Amino acid sequence: MSTNEDEPLGRNAGEIPKVDLSTFILSLGTSALYQMGLVPDPSTGERAEADPLVAQQTIDTLEMLRERTLASLDEEERKLFDSLLYELRIKFVEINR
Repeated sequence: MSTNEDEPLGRNAGEIPKVDLSTFILSLGTSALYQMGLVPDPSTGERAEADPLVAQQTIDTLEMLRERTLASLDEEERKLFDSLLYELRIKFVEINR
């Protein structure tokens, strides 16, 4: 067993990406896609039943984070927020037709 304190127990250092704003944003985006029933559950491979209310709340959370952090975002983070929110909104509209 490794005694490196930087590695989580039972995992290799390369398995989990460093958590920064971009990975957090992408994680919330993936959650919204899952909540819309558009991506499979990683443990079962089955698509979840869509829950539009929860998906909308996650999209709203991303929008709130964007608004609250806008002054401190760099250009790449702004583009990531904008493109992710655009794509999530389009997909949300499509599943609710």
